[in-house]
Amino acid sequence: MNLARLAAARADQGSPVRAGLIGAGKFGSMFLAQVPHIAGLEVAAIADLSPDRARAACAATGWDEARIGATAFLEDGRALAARDDVDVVIEATGNPAAGIAHALAAIAAGKHVVMVNVEADVLAGPALAAEAARAGVVISMAYGDQPALVSEMVDWARATGFRVMAAGKGTKYLPAYHQVTPDDVWSHYGMTPEAAQAAGMNPQMFNSFLDGTKSAIEMAAIANACDLAVPEAGLGFPPCGVDDLAHLLRPRALGGVLEGPGMVEVVSSLERDGRPVFRDLRWGVYVVLEAPSDYAAACFRQYGLSTDGSGRFAAMYKPYHLIGLELSVSVLSAALRGEPTGCARAWRGNVAAVAKRDLRAGEMLDGEGGYTVWGKLMPAGAAAGALPIGLAHGVALTRDVPAGTALGMADVALGESEALTWHRKAAAMA
Repeated sequence: MNLARLAAARADQGSPVRAGLIGAGKFGSMFLAQVPHIAGLEVAAIADLSPDRARAACAATGWDEARIGATAFLEDGRALAARDDVDVVIEATGNPAAGIAHALAAIAAGKHVVMVNVEADVLAGPALAAEAARAGVVISMAYGDQPALVSEMVDWARATGFRVMAAGKGTKYLPAYHQVTPDDVWSHYGMTPEAAQAAGMNPQMFNSFLDGTKSAIEMAAIANACDLAVPEAGLGFPPCGVDDLAHLLRPRALGGVLEGPGMVEVVSSLERDGRPVFRDLRWGVYVVLEAPSDYAAACFRQYGLSTDGSGRFAAMYKPYHLIGLELSVSVLSAALRGEPTGCARAWRGNVAAVAKRDLRAGEMLDGEGGYTVWGKLMPAGAAAGALPIGLAHGVALTRDVPAGTALGMADVALGESEALTWHRKAAAMA
């Protein structure tokens, strides 16, 4: 990829790539831990609602006092985006409305943007990408997170002439997880609430990984970036190990579980009875590809590639992802090559808020990973009029909604906002 060489050359020239980080949580902290070890990359400024917490994060990740002292700490992400000493803005707040606002501020200031904030990307990604293109800057998915890694694998498959049959990731899933709340999330992770609190782990955030919401958000991001299809009934989470990817993740007409070719899907590391799947992909990502010819299929056999029974379908996978430890790849790619590591190109998938329990008129929704709703992946067309999970926070219900029902825009008192405006712009690009 030559990014390390290009970055080192910038270091030798005395002009390192200068990043500005908004949000010094876990993802941001993992990135900060790597920065001192990357020649040609510096962090000029960090914005966080608590600058003291951001300074503490820097110290905890190994920054020395000189590096901390040379970094600007502030509260306002928009102010960070306007700074002259920032080349690339990293948006890592996880708040979709804040993410959209910060991205727009960075684009207006002529800065590249790396969106760790997948929630914002799924709410308005194609519209933000169009805005960035008009301004001549890059808006990119965050390398290290699954959507960017899957986008890379899909691009590799297409660039080498293979047809993409399926793409996605693994996770721990059982159907009952859709109803889990922050009160009982830690038992499913094998932790006590006290241990989780001591580690600084947010129960609502981690619950979004468990209840299916984060998987839906990530698959929507992949579908929109790679122009892949979304299952009509939502994610199926079929139990599947790495040895069975090519067999299971092909169309039903060929003996698989997919509605058709070219779809996103998440595989579960648990059988439906709770037993562990053999050689699961819980922490990894995959792409299933089809040989375009008999000759290519023969090459699969000759070079030991595991295939389905027909010999035409094979899978490539990456067993782990390192999240923020890999984020510098996106920052350097944007600054040194003008290329994103994945970017929303189309409006293929949306994530609708679904009631976790019977909800009553007047109740306030608490968004992703909370007590009231979980996020379900839906095709963009089918989700027209649905309430996106990214807008389902801090809004009151206007009517009763039964458990398991997808909420509509008309079911909540949803005022006009910048996030809603940009969501509408993205949806209009379907």
